Amino acid sequence: MVTLQMNALNRKLMRDLWRLRGQIIAVALVIASGIAVMIMSLSTMESLDETARAYYERYRFADVFATVKRAPEHLSGRIAEIPGVQSVETRIAQSAILDIDGFEEPVLGFIVSIPERGAPLLNRLHLRAGRMVAPGRPDEVVVRESFALAHGLAPGDSLEAILNGHLRRLTVVGIALSPEFVYAIGRGALMPDDKRFAVLWMGRESLAAAFDLDGAFNDVALSLLRGTRPQEVIDRLDRILARYGGIGAVERADQISNWFLMNEIEQLRTMSGILPSIFLTVAAFLTNMVMARLIATEREEIGLLKAFGYTNWAVARHYMKMVGAMSGLGIAIGWAAGFWLGRLNTRLYAENFDFPFLLYRPSTAVFVSVALLSLAIALLGGLGAVRRAAALPPAEAMRPPAPPAYRRTWVSRMPGHWLDQPTRIILRQALRWPLRSFMTAAGIAMSVAVMITALQWLDAIDRMIDVHFMQAQRQDVSLALAEPQSREIVRDIARLPGVLSAEPFRSVAARLRAGTRHKRVSIEGVPQVPNLNLVYDAAERPLSVPPGGLVMSTKLAEVLGVGRGDMIRVEVLEDHRPIREVPILDLFETYIGTPVYMEIGALGRMMRERPAVNGAHLLIDPLDKPAFFRAVKETPEVSGLALRQAAIDTFDETMGEMLLIFVSFFSGFAATLAVGTTYNSARIALSERGRDLATLRVLGFSRGEVSYILLGEVAILTLLAMPLGCLAGYGLAWVMTNAFDTELFRVPLILAPSTYGFAVLFGLAAAVVTAALVRLRVDHLDLIAVLKTRE
Repeated sequence: MVTLQMNALNRKLMRDLWRLRGQIIAVALVIASGIAVMIMSLSTMESLDETARAYYERYRFADVFATVKRAPEHLSGRIAEIPGVQSVETRIAQSAILDIDGFEEPVLGFIVSIPERGAPLLNRLHLRAGRMVAPGRPDEVVVRESFALAHGLAPGDSLEAILNGHLRRLTVVGIALSPEFVYAIGRGALMPDDKRFAVLWMGRESLAAAFDLDGAFNDVALSLLRGTRPQEVIDRLDRILARYGGIGAVERADQISNWFLMNEIEQLRTMSGILPSIFLTVAAFLTNMVMARLIATEREEIGLLKAFGYTNWAVARHYMKMVGAMSGLGIAIGWAAGFWLGRLNTRLYAENFDFPFLLYRPSTAVFVSVALLSLAIALLGGLGAVRRAAALPPAEAMRPPAPPAYRRTWVSRMPGHWLDQPTRIILRQALRWPLRSFMTAAGIAMSVAVMITALQWLDAIDRMIDVHFMQAQRQDVSLALAEPQSREIVRDIARLPGVLSAEPFRSVAARLRAGTRHKRVSIEGVPQVPNLNLVYDAAERPLSVPPGGLVMSTKLAEVLGVGRGDMIRVEVLEDHRPIREVPILDLFETYIGTPVYMEIGALGRMMRERPAVNGAHLLIDPLDKPAFFRAVKETPEVSGLALRQAAIDTFDETMGEMLLIFVSFFSGFAATLAVGTTYNSARIALSERGRDLATLRVLGFSRGEVSYILLGEVAILTLLAMPLGCLAGYGLAWVMTNAFDTELFRVPLILAPSTYGFAVLFGLAAAVVTAALVRLRVDHLDLIAVLKTRE
C-alpha cells in the first residue's frame, strides 16, 4: 500500500515539475549562481594552493631567506649548525642594468648565481628550453620565461648587461622558471612588468668574479626540518650575519613572491563567503514563494490525499521532494558552471603567476559541502509552506480558503482623477501582500546591488591610479643606486641628458617594534617638502615631513597598533644598525602599500652617517628621453630604474583585464538574479489572478489593459527596488572593500553616479525582458479553461 501511495505521489511530482518548469528553472538558476560563485572561488583557491605546494616541494623552495653585504663562505658551516636547519645554500644575487636589442628603455635585471656543475640545492630551476650554464663559459645565462617571451628571446640570443661597472655581452642558453619568482616584480613595483624586469641565473664562479665576491656570498637560503619554528632560526641567523651587513632574514611567508600569491588566495577565500550568501538567500525566498503558491492552489488535492490515507509525513515529504528537485537542478547547473568558471579563473590567475604546471583538481568535499549548504538553505526556505501543508486538516483543506479581509485604504480614498481603475487594482494587490511585495522588490534590488558592487571596482581602480600615480607622483623616472652615495651624486644625476629636476631619497631597511608587534619596512628618507614624489594623503592633501620623527600610513599604524604621537622603536638593519625610539609625527591614508617616511637629514643622523642617498626621483624632458636612457645604460652606479608611465600602463593593463572578466561574470549572475525574481513574481501573480484577468477580458478589457494590471505590479516593485538596490549596493560595496583591506591594497569605496545609473538600467532591462516573456503567456490565456477553474 505504501509503495502504491509513493508511486502515485511521484507521478504527481513529475506532473507538477513539468507544469511549473519555468518557475523551477528560474529558482534553480539563482541557486546555481550562488553555487557557481562559491565553487569558482573555492576551487581556484584550492588549485592555486595545491599547485604552489606541489611546485615548492618538487623544486625545494627554501623556508628562510637572508641578504648580507659580504660574508665569507666558511660561515655556511655555522649557519648549518643552527638547530632546525636542514639545508644551507649560499648564493650571490646582484642587480644590473640590461640593454635589449630593439628595446629603448633600460631593463632592470636581477642576477642569481647557480652552480656550474649540478643543480642548486634549493630553489631549483624548471628548464623550459635550452640547457643550464656550463663550466668555463662565464658569459652564459638562463633567463626567466616571462621575460624571454616578452622580448622574443630564445637560446642562442644575447643581451648586454652592466656588471659592477663593466659592460658584458651575455648569451642566453636556457629559459627557466623558479619557485622563488612565481610572482616577479622589480624594486618598488606593484605589478610584474616582464618587459622591464628580468631574472637571470648565472654560474656562481662567473658572478663571483664579476662582483669581486670570490670565496664569499651575499645571499643565503635555508630549508628547515619539519616542525621547526622559523622565527627561532631567523633570530640566530640574524645574529650570525649582523657583523657582515645582514639586513634581516625573512621566512617563506614574507618572501615577496610567495606573499603576493598567498594574498591572492586569501582574497579568493573572502569572496567565496560574501557573494554566494546573497544568491542563496534570494533562492530561499523564491523557493518559499513558489511552494506557498503551489500549496495554496492544491488545498483540495491535499485534503483528498489525506482522506485516502496519506499521512502528514507523506504529504510533507512529497512537497519537500519538489524543493529537493529544484535544488538538485540548481546544484547540477551550479556544479557544471562552477567547475568551468573555476578552471577559467585558475588559468587567468596562472597568467600572472608563473607555474610550470597547473593542478586543477577540485576536491569532492568542495562540491559536496556546497551542495549540502544550498540544499539546506532551499529546504529551510520551503519549510514553512510545507509545514502548513502537512498540518492542514482534511475537512478544512476540502473547503476553499477564507476570502481575505478587505478594508478601505488610502488608495480607495484617493480622488478618481488621480489614478485610473487598473492602477488602483495594481496598488491594492501590492499592498494586500506587503511582505511578499517587499521580498520581491528586495530580490530585484539585490541584482542591482551585485551589479553596483562589480562596477564599483572600476571606479575604485580609477581612483587608486589617480591618487597613487597622478597626484602623489610627479616624477617621470625613479633611479636606484647600487650603493648609498654622497649627496654630491645628485648633481651628477641632474646633469644627465634631459633631466629637468632631481629629488634625492634614501631607503633604509628597518624593523619597527611597538610592544609585542613588529614589522619589517623600508623607511624612505625624503626632503621635508617633497616636490616630485609627494607624501600624499588619499584625502587629497600633500604632507610635509618634519625632522625628528616618522610619517607613516594609517594601515601600517593599524598593523603595529600605534597612533599619532606614540613612540615607536626603530631597529635599523643596515650599517651600524642603530636602535632608536622615534615619535610618530603624522599619519596619512594611502591605497597602495604601507609606506613610512622620515626627513632625509634626520634619517642620516639616526644612521650616524654623512648625508647620503641611494636614489633619486627625476623629471625628464620627453624629447630627451632616448638620450637619457642611453646615458643610464652607461652609468655603472645605477642599479635600477622605474618609469611612472610604464607602471601606470602595467597596473591598468593587469587590473583592467582581470576586472573586465570579473564584471562580466557578475553581470551574468546579476541578470540571473533579476530575471529569476521578476519571472517568479509575475508567474505567481498570473497563476493567482488568472481567473480575474480572464473575467476582465470577457468584460471587454483589452489585452494591453489586462497585461498592464498584471505586469504593473511587477513594474511598481521593480521601480521600488531601484533605490533599495542602490542602497544595498553601497552597503555590499562597503562590505567588499573592507573584506579586501590588506597591506598590499586598500580598495577605496568610490561609487560614481554613472555606476548607479548603469546598474539601474541593467535592472530595468532585465525586468522588461522578463515582463515580455510573461506577456506572451497573458496574450495566449485560454479564457474558457481559466473560467472553468474552481476557486
